[in-house]
Amino acid sequence: MRILAIDVGTGTKDIMFYNREKEIENSIKLVLPSPHLTICQKIEKTNSNIYLNGVIMGGGKIKNQLVKHIEKGYKVAAEKLAGKTIRDNLEQVASYGIEIVEDKNNKKYENYTKITLQDVNINKISNIISQYDLNYNFDALAIAVQDHGYNEKMGDRDFRFEKIREKLKKPIKPEEYGFLKEEIPEYYSRMQSVKKSVQLAIKNKNHEKPLLLMDTKFASICGMYYDKSTEGLNSYIVMDIGNGHTTVASIENGKIQGVYEHHTSRLNGEKIDKLNKRLADGTITFEEVHDDDGHGAHVINPISKIEKVIVSGPKRKLIEDTKLDYHYASPGGDVMMTGTIGLIKTIKYKLNQ
Repeated sequence: MRILAIDVGTGTKDIMFYNREKEIENSIKLVLPSPHLTICQKIEKTNSNIYLNGVIMGGGKIKNQLVKHIEKGYKVAAEKLAGKTIRDNLEQVASYGIEIVEDKNNKKYENYTKITLQDVNINKISNIISQYDLNYNFDALAIAVQDHGYNEKMGDRDFRFEKIREKLKKPIKPEEYGFLKEEIPEYYSRMQSVKKSVQLAIKNKNHEKPLLLMDTKFASICGMYYDKSTEGLNSYIVMDIGNGHTTVASIENGKIQGVYEHHTSRLNGEKIDKLNKRLADGTITFEEVHDDDGHGAHVINPISKIEKVIVSGPKRKLIEDTKLDYHYASPGGDVMMTGTIGLIKTIKYKLNQ
């Protein structure tokens, strides 16, 4: 099986083209700037009115860049789905001075500079890889994006963790956090948008491929789960310390026993020590993380001890300020491919169920 795995993070978009007939270390790999950074550059270099089309993508600093553009005296218009990149509530989007497009064929937009929003341009990626592998073709596609989900009655911080907790009703393997295309809940609007744009690109080539979507944090957790350092371990913790969020899971008997998620900016070595130990012994509470501006915590069972803490993510050096016994994950021999390895393991697991 040949799998194209794409992990869209805040800083980078990490890509692996896996072919089971080759050693994983010989896979084609790419590390590119995250899409929202490229969009921000396009906005900054545009000296005209802007028209946004496409789908929902990770917003990053796009909103701030658009507001700066409007302050320069330019107009910004956005189609409804693309506009939800800024906020799910389009009334809030309009409050920033962005016009919500009602008629895409209105001639007043003819001279606007068109910018397409999407997390994954599958044709562009395929064109790059095919220049280095003349036999390039994938059998399955696995993509990770961070999706808080949307519920108009709840804030995204609370809704995101509610769905994480909802999944963890009993100890489960990390792969259970992945969704085949027909399983993606409607409230994961960013995942649905990736599915829409990818399927449209694939459909145009008359191919129907298995497609998996997964949250970036759980793709990383799954990748760490398969790191060589976990061999021989039974009770341990995996941590993805990202630019914005840190997600931590306790593992015992091959399954997730508990999880907490916090904003990385709120963490230091002392706090990580405390939270990880309380996660392991099962005493961590939702309130202590949530009330500290985090997302929350949920534990099914304590684990017997912390044999090791496996760490990944761009802010992973925070672990060096702790007293914990840690190891930097590098599944497949590459620290940047932790999420893509998790995606590959997850889609193989889901397709074999």
